[in-house]
Amino acid sequence: MKYAHLADLHLGAWKEEKLRDLSVKAFLTAIKDCTDKEVDFILFAGDLFNTSLPSVDTLKIVTKQLKELQEKNIPLYIIAGSHDFSPSGKTMLDVLEQAGLLINVCKGEVNQETKKIQLKFTIDPKTNVKITGLLGKKGMLDRIYYENLALEYLENELGYKIFMFHTTLTELKPKHMENTESQPLSFLPKGFNYYAGGHVHHPTILNQPEYGILTYTGALFPNNFAEIEKYGKGGYYIITVNDNIQEVEFIPIEAVKHIPIIINCNHKTPETINSEILELIHDLKIREKLITLRLIGKMEQGKLSDISFKQIFQTAYDYGAYFIMKNTSQLQSDIFEEIKITQSTPEEMEDNLIKEHLQQIKVFDKETEFELTKSLLINLNKTKREGETNNDFLDRIEKELDLMLKI
Repeated sequence: MKYAHLADLHLGAWKEEKLRDLSVKAFLTAIKDCTDKEVDFILFAGDLFNTSLPSVDTLKIVTKQLKELQEKNIPLYIIAGSHDFSPSGKTMLDVLEQAGLLINVCKGEVNQETKKIQLKFTIDPKTNVKITGLLGKKGMLDRIYYENLALEYLENELGYKIFMFHTTLTELKPKHMENTESQPLSFLPKGFNYYAGGHVHHPTILNQPEYGILTYTGALFPNNFAEIEKYGKGGYYIITVNDNIQEVEFIPIEAVKHIPIIINCNHKTPETINSEILELIHDLKIREKLITLRLIGKMEQGKLSDISFKQIFQTAYDYGAYFIMKNTSQLQSDIFEEIKITQSTPEEMEDNLIKEHLQQIKVFDKETEFELTKSLLINLNKTKREGETNNDFLDRIEKELDLMLKI
């Protein structure tokens, strides 16, 4: 038996067309690679799309590829991630499932006696593998699902089992995410053969006693400047099972070659910095390469606008660079100091801002106030449904807020 585990592509996330094209290329390359390797099925552990309602152009590409998988009899099993999940329940994943192009394995019901969530298994017809999992929600709002999960039922099921998840687990966090909010591994059912994770954009494998192999694939294609700079590419796992021996292999997907350039600007003038970058561009083989340019340190004089980025970018493109992007968040000058923005995801920045202002008015305890604020933000970010009038939309939002605040 052989299957693939992919996650966190976030199709449509990049604003720049050339970077959007690269994420699409990564998707097409990975799927073709899976078919060439003749996998029995493919897992996608959340955030195939960056939004619950992706663009028509993105959908055309994905639909065509999923149709080809269907024709080759390779099922795609998914869970919704924190981006392609919609609190309103209006998500394109449901449409694709209705069309028979993928199967959402996050299915179950609340046991009326125990009030616990009882997940159901989806059985792959070719291999008899049993697959289940939980969707992801922004701001760790999926925590309540894990806290109320009926574990014993899942653990008692016999056969080869896969659990899919899209959340940050404390035991699997990389060092650079040690301050990121997470939940314990003990929330997951024990005794599964493979745990297919998403959400954390860092490849990780942990073989944990009583559980099994737990993994994060990392992003199939980097999702921001820092990820491109750190990883340069994405990838996925191929899992091969022979005679009860399970092997997990990481398959890198390099949509384009990447060259990172970091310039230490300490005690340098804008003119010197300009010349140094142009010299590097001249010396490096940058044709058809993706270039990340980071400036750090404190300039001797002048300000950021004195550096001719227009000339730098034009020179890079004249030398055939595929795309060049810059980051000056760690650059300072005597005249001007930029606002520092930490290298984190928008969700983490949002969480940090909320935490910074908690308990200014002490109505709730800290944890309740945080969860309520996150829920309010998600609720107030909802959009009108098709055919819904403005008045009906406002009434619906008010009722949902009343219910949330228990007014």
